[in-house]
Amino acid sequence: MVDTMADEDDITKTNEELKEDVEQATPETQTKQPHTWGWSIIFLCFYGFMVQLKPGEPFITPFLLSMEKNFTRQQVTNEINPVLSYSHMVVLVPVFLLTDFLRYKPVLVLQSISNVSIWLLLLLGSSLLEMQFMEFFYGISMAARVAYSSYIFSLVTPEMYQRVASYSRSSVLMGVFTSSVLGQLLVSLGDVTYTNLSIVSLGLVSFGFVLSLCLPWPKHSMFFNRNAQNALANEAELSKMKADGPPPSSSPPLKVLTSWRKSVFFQMLKELRTVVKVPSLRLWSLWWVFNSTGYYLVLFYVHILWDKVFPVTENNSVYNGAVEAASTLLGAITSFAAGFVMIRWNLWSELVIGIDTALQAGLLLLMGTTNNIWVCYVAYSFFRGFYQFLVPIATFQIASSLTKEMCALVFGVNTFLGTILKTIVTIIVADKRGLGLPVHSQFLVYFFYFALLTVLYLGAAAWVITRHYRSQREGDAVNEATPTELSPVETDPCETDCLANGASVKD
Repeated sequence: MVDTMADEDDITKTNEELKEDVEQATPETQTKQPHTWGWSIIFLCFYGFMVQLKPGEPFITPFLLSMEKNFTRQQVTNEINPVLSYSHMVVLVPVFLLTDFLRYKPVLVLQSISNVSIWLLLLLGSSLLEMQFMEFFYGISMAARVAYSSYIFSLVTPEMYQRVASYSRSSVLMGVFTSSVLGQLLVSLGDVTYTNLSIVSLGLVSFGFVLSLCLPWPKHSMFFNRNAQNALANEAELSKMKADGPPPSSSPPLKVLTSWRKSVFFQMLKELRTVVKVPSLRLWSLWWVFNSTGYYLVLFYVHILWDKVFPVTENNSVYNGAVEAASTLLGAITSFAAGFVMIRWNLWSELVIGIDTALQAGLLLLMGTTNNIWVCYVAYSFFRGFYQFLVPIATFQIASSLTKEMCALVFGVNTFLGTILKTIVTIIVADKRGLGLPVHSQFLVYFFYFALLTVLYLGAAAWVITRHYRSQREGDAVNEATPTELSPVETDPCETDCLANGASVKD
């Protein structure tokens, strides 16, 4: 294996010398590129598809509540499910750091081991403690998903990011859809028991574990495993992608940082104070934190709601898999449709978010008050669709103003803050040591949560729109950019302010 650490001679290279190395290496790299990364991307996408094949996943809650496991609804709601939020919060930051430090593959192997542990405990466990450990491993598996989304970018040059991102997302969505459909067919047509369905899932995740061992090991990562030449190459590639972007920095000679305290990661942590001053980043980051909190709380507890409305012990027909498949497909469609929205996001972002959140709040009220299972199914599908509609928009609005490394850090911080908020809500609302509310009452709480967010978003939208048209009437408005597909917001003065390291936010 080629050593990824720089030699002592390389440490003393100047920017100019490194630029020459990059320019000389670029033609050959571009020629060999299809051969060097093509099969790795195909294999990684296949892995992303296979690791999602867990046909028993939509039926975990019915399995716990069925006669086969015989847990009570109160135990599942107030003692088993809350462990997932706690586990996710505890392991998220260590996993995020280890993902980059260990260069992705070990964390994906850990995720596969966690998946195997989930289904082993679900099959062999019978006590409340064992089911809580099952949720603990589920939290590890969720936290480790960041490794897959980051790993694929380490295999290609920056100009290929958009394409490989679409490949990986499509493979994951297709895996979730296929898994849900397969689970529903096995239950409805094959009359497979929940125990046998879990055995099938265990076999598939075990195969995913084998695949994870066969994944290639990247030579570089974003924060802790960079050398100077690789960093300069990425900088040059990114500057080509941004027509209005600045040329590669001519700052003092690049050196391989030998202290982890002086690494790129910890240097960028200091820049977060400047990043949050950018209005577009602040708005969409807040949406990511607050709306994802409510979204995942609904996902964690909706199966218990369905069992309350349509009890597993009294009915043989459970359509959890079909609903998850339909909602995944609808989410993929709305995500795709978001790419064709052409509006001035600097003016209408708050209004779009407010309307979308208001629709979600209405659907939650409907789910929390209806006794018709089909109404619950449809409302849940649209709830997921409305959330997924804004995900690519938020991703673009955040990523368009940041480098790859800073973008990964911002998304990591947003996810961590959302996880903390989700844990706080879980402790207060769901945990037996808090209010320990039944599931219908929980959904009413989630409705009020989204209703409050709606008021805040619409209030912010009214202020932004009023200020905009007032400035137009006063003749002080600046020229607006022509609307384009997902066009970034108008440049804010703080976007051009220099960061502590002498670079701008967009450098």
